[in-house]
Amino acid sequence: MRIDIDTYREIIDTLTRNKSRSFLTGFGVYWGVFMLIALIGGGQGLKELLNRNFEGFATNAAIVWAQPTTKPYKGFRKGRQWTMVYKDVQRMKEQVPELDVVTPQVSRWGNTAVVGDHKSSCNMSGVSPDYSKVMEPKMFYGRYLNDMDMQQRRKVCVLGKKVYKDLFPNGGDPCGKMVRIDSVYYRIVGVDYKTGGINLNGSSEEAVTVPITLMQQTYNMGDQIHILCVTAKQGVTMSTITDKMRRVIARAHTIDPTDEQGVMVFNTEVLFQLLDNLFRGVNFLIWLVGLGTLLAGAIGVSNIMMVTVRERTTEIGIRRAIGATPRMILSQIISESIVLTLVAGMSGILFGVLILQMLELANTEDGIITAHFQVNFWTAIFAALVVSLMGVLAGLAPAARAMSIKPVDAMRDE
Repeated sequence: MRIDIDTYREIIDTLTRNKSRSFLTGFGVYWGVFMLIALIGGGQGLKELLNRNFEGFATNAAIVWAQPTTKPYKGFRKGRQWTMVYKDVQRMKEQVPELDVVTPQVSRWGNTAVVGDHKSSCNMSGVSPDYSKVMEPKMFYGRYLNDMDMQQRRKVCVLGKKVYKDLFPNGGDPCGKMVRIDSVYYRIVGVDYKTGGINLNGSSEEAVTVPITLMQQTYNMGDQIHILCVTAKQGVTMSTITDKMRRVIARAHTIDPTDEQGVMVFNTEVLFQLLDNLFRGVNFLIWLVGLGTLLAGAIGVSNIMMVTVRERTTEIGIRRAIGATPRMILSQIISESIVLTLVAGMSGILFGVLILQMLELANTEDGIITAHFQVNFWTAIFAALVVSLMGVLAGLAPAARAMSIKPVDAMRDE
């Protein structure tokens, strides 16, 4: 059968029109890949933002503090006020050998720090050097408190980030300079830039940290302490020794050992475990939604390729009549499907990376990226491979339909 120029042009026009329509259908694949990349990067960035709130805080830690009793015990009625004392530190170390670090803290709020003409509202925090093993500082200038500061009751302090910026708006190293707090002068030995979301008795950004012995003496606190921070030794689960710690403190202060509200023990292990479970669920939903959207796009591509094959029955029949093998027809249809899905998929990856880059730029502080929303290279490669696989699957049914076309039927259809 001879094909004149008009028939040839008609076939070319049909192919061009079908390819344009197929490319528009590839928008489903484009959107699916974009959703997958954006969700993966967004989930990773969200996890970093949340983890940043717990940055530097020991994962195997617990916090103990006193509250009014809720149970009567040995002649004492419930509702009794009590406070922990410095000797409780030694009790915990001796009677709970599973503990690694036991460090006390006292606090005072509503203070004002003054340097020259600059002022800043702050809270005072008295700690021992071991406190850095529970809440790791992020030193921007200078050093943290040490044992010599404790033993010699040195009038030294470490400024929080906000206090430093209020007192030294022009920046610079403040170490060695004096700051006045409640008519007492302290020498600055460091600046802590920690900005985590876990704050014990006040924000770390607004804190002025001094040796606990100095603070007890300065503000006539005696030997009382406000909270005890502890960490367990490696291999010890904090939840297994929580009741033991409560009994040690309760026995020393004549409190019912079962009074969980009177002797509060907050186990941070539970909090971190909750976060881990949360992000496992989030990651599962991310892949479920992303791959589901991608599959829906591939099905759309497959459907439009079926329509394309139907409209190209004559062309396929002619190619079969002049010697084209079923393998050649199969390669053509699957190649078109792969190219269509791959082009749409790569476009989705590029757009997703662009959006994630904008999110990273929006989450910068002092020129430093606080959360990385960008996906890594291998994640992008995996997404491209998934798109290619979807292209093959989307082209199988149309290819089978094309190979089943017989030249005689194609001529009759013409």
